[in-house]
Amino acid sequence: MTDNSVPFEQTFREMFRRHAAGVAIITVNYQDEPYGFTATSVASLSAKPPRFTFNMARSSRSWPAVANTQYLGVHMLGLENQELAARFARPGNRFEGNHWEIGPRGVPVLKDVAGWLIGEIQMRLSFENNAVVVVQVVDGQVGGDGSPLLYHGGSYGQPVPLDYEI
Repeated sequence: MTDNSVPFEQTFREMFRRHAAGVAIITVNYQDEPYGFTATSVASLSAKPPRFTFNMARSSRSWPAVANTQYLGVHMLGLENQELAARFARPGNRFEGNHWEIGPRGVPVLKDVAGWLIGEIQMRLSFENNAVVVVQVVDGQVGGDGSPLLYHGGSYGQPVPLDYEI
């Protein structure tokens, strides 16, 4: 039973800290400037046609770029990409260095990631200070077979195989 005088925001935060999520980086080229941010909200929407979604705050520094461009990239991260995930999660010049290049449709593509997809934005659904973005895939490449990077309990981690066979 919950105490109705306690705000549910704390319960919400605690619940989602316990929900492991894959870590990805969204990139976009807007007015010849690269933008990018770490995201844990990327999800497959459909296989035919291939589409994915992600959520973001419209107060984000990257929102004007996502709101006003046609193509973007999503990069799935592996365990070896923890530093890259941290770089794109904090303020600063996320594109300083040689860890990226211009890819298909002019989208910044990160090097040495588990894989990347380039997509055309199909819909931006704004709700209060947030947005859901729907993207249809037009290009992509799968990287290595390493362990995926997860975010859980406020830190990065990796899946651990269970002693169970299907």
